[in-house]
Amino acid sequence: MNNSTNTSIEDITIERIHDTGDNAWMMISTALVLLMTPALAFFYGGLVDRKNILNQLFLSFICMGIVFLQWVLFGFSFAFGPPISVGFGSFKWAVLRFGEVESNIYSPTYPLLTFAAYQGTFAIITPALISGAIVGRMKLIPYMIFIFIWTTVCYDPM
Repeated sequence: MNNSTNTSIEDITIERIHDTGDNAWMMISTALVLLMTPALAFFYGGLVDRKNILNQLFLSFICMGIVFLQWVLFGFSFAFGPPISVGFGSFKWAVLRFGEVESNIYSPTYPLLTFAAYQGTFAIITPALISGAIVGRMKLIPYMIFIFIWTTVCYDPM
């Protein structure tokens, strides 16, 4: 006779203490990756003609705002949330509502919010790299729409 019981992941509580050293290093790394976007903007600004310098700086900086909002609202949940199929997360963690998720494979020794911020900085710098290819060739509003759609369709599912 089999006396096994069915337990779900929600029933299991794991006592975990976050490592402050790991968390501090991840926050420093997050700040360093975030500084790559202004550095990229100034690098691209130095490569373009004089009339396009401010436009190029703004194209790189606008990625910070657009992608940050997209990442917080639903991008992180779409990329790393509980899966609904292979490669696609659900919107269960939309607006970073993951609460106290303890059984976490992404960040076992630091909070999930630190992991979300770190991955968000890479989500910011990636479309900022695209801005170097379209300097002087694209208007601002279509660029903003393109960045939002590209981040949602191409970056988040990867």
